[in-house]
This record gives sequence, C-alpha cells and structure tokens, in this order.
Amino acid sequence: MRIRWYGKIGSFEETVPIFLELKSRQGFASSKQRKRLLVLAQYLKPHRLDATIVNKTILVDTLAEFGYFPEKPLRPIILVSYWRHRFNEMSTGVRVSLDYNIRSSMVAPELGHRERVLEIQGGVIEVKGPNLELPKTLRRIKLLDTDWSRFSKYGYCVDSHLTDSGSVARYWPSGMMAEI
Repeated sequence: MRIRWYGKIGSFEETVPIFLELKSRQGFASSKQRKRLLVLAQYLKPHRLDATIVNKTILVDTLAEFGYFPEKPLRPIILVSYWRHRFNEMSTGVRVSLDYNIRSSMVAPELGHRERVLEIQGGVIEVKGPNLELPKTLRRIKLLDTDWSRFSKYGYCVDSHLTDSGSVARYWPSGMMAEI
C-alpha cells in the first residue's frame, strides 16, 4: 500500500491531491487499485511524515473497497522520491519511463541507520504494456532490447537504509549499467 503524490513538497497551496494505491502481484501479472483524495498540504511536510497522512477511517474504508483487510495497523515507513520522464509508444500503448535522482528517507524512526537521505546512483527504466513483448518500434533502441527483471524502487530503498554503511550495494541497484 502506498500514498503517492506528484510535485515538490513545499510547493503546494492548502490542499494536495494524493492517491491511495494498493499494488499486488501474482507471477508476472500485477495490478494497482487507486483512489484520489485531498489532504492538507501540511500533512506532507517531511517532519510530519511519521504521523498519519490520511484519516485512519478513510484509509481502512478505502482498503476495504479494494478488498484488502490488513491484520495490523499501517503506518508510513519510507519516503521515496524521483524524477520521471515518460514516453508512450503510440501504436501499442506501451509506456517507457526513465526514473532517476531516486532519493529515500526513512520515516519510521526505529528503522534504518538514521541517514537523512540516501540516493541511488543511476536510474531505472520501466517498460509497461499489455504483454511481455517489446514492440518492434522500441526494439531498435538497443538499451531496451535486453533481458529484463523486476525492480522495486520501494524495496531497494528500504534495503539500502537497512544495509550497513560502507557497502557499495547500498547505492547501486543490481542490473545492467549503460552509458547514455
């Protein structure tokens, strides 16, 4: 479950549109349910993120609408932010995103090594479409015509904060290195 918003923290007026999202995955198939809500901009300030962003009743009711009933209370764990460039392949609807400047801060004070911000070097390319086949128009881009794996920015950022400092793997996600 995640709470997503777009734009820079601090650049909002009084309220901010957010999305409550529930992601699930079975094998290679994944799905996402989302609901748009408005919250007070002050709830998204960094010093407040360990508190509740969304009213507990609204959160529980929304998750119930999605068919999800958590056994334990939910709370914020980590803030992940990044810049994204998105491209759409017109004939098939396949979307290609380049995410970079990926930064994370642990919100749960009892977790991690208490670094304020960690930044993952490089970037992540996401290809999303109706099937696993890359359209012919995108196969010409050699960087995209390669073996792919699943990568979770959230999972990697949490792992980075939990890994001892000094480990190179904290800052470099596994995968292919490419010069662009």
